[in-house]
Amino acid sequence: MFLEKLDWRYAVKKMDPTKAVAQADVDLIIEAIRMAPTSSGLQPFELLVITNDEIRARIQKVAWNQAQITEGSHLLVFAAWDTYTEERIDAVMQHMAEERGGLTETLESYYTNLKKMYLPREAEVNFEHAARQSYIALGFAMAAAAELGVDCTPMEGFDPVKVDEILGLSAKGLRSVTLLPLGVRAETGDWLKDMPKVRKSKSEMVSEIA
Repeated sequence: MFLEKLDWRYAVKKMDPTKAVAQADVDLIIEAIRMAPTSSGLQPFELLVITNDEIRARIQKVAWNQAQITEGSHLLVFAAWDTYTEERIDAVMQHMAEERGGLTETLESYYTNLKKMYLPREAEVNFEHAARQSYIALGFAMAAAAELGVDCTPMEGFDPVKVDEILGLSAKGLRSVTLLPLGVRAETGDWLKDMPKVRKSKSEMVSEIA
């Protein structure tokens, strides 16, 4: 049951460096990320899948030395667009047209209006919007990992400027938002491993408005 899988998952603190996530499972997690919904279908982020030991070690040094970055077998980096541009939005529109039978007046009008809203805004406002879209995909990745029995640890604890430098993201118009190491939980050494999951009750969290 899916909810049982969500109860099984936790933010793993120690991964077994001798064990790797199967590539088939990584591919399914990537596909879940690709299929995640985003505002206006823009998908304003890119995903970097890093297995290179040297690069992951460099990232670990600017991420509070969190061990999962190198103990896991794969490191996913979610990097959002630094802003929205006419070229980026037009590329999405053209892709939509190619997949849906051509460029219609309705489709063109929709993205023209979108550009009128987005392009005058400050770059930081646009980046924050794009970053929020990447968080939707992060959630899909974590849910897919849980369904597959793959351990992961979402991370905001890193220096994004330094990660951007390590990965050369600025030249691509991208800024790192979150890290997600994938791996296999270690049998010992993780203080959180056997702790019960603690969440607010439904009555505390949910207000039903009829």
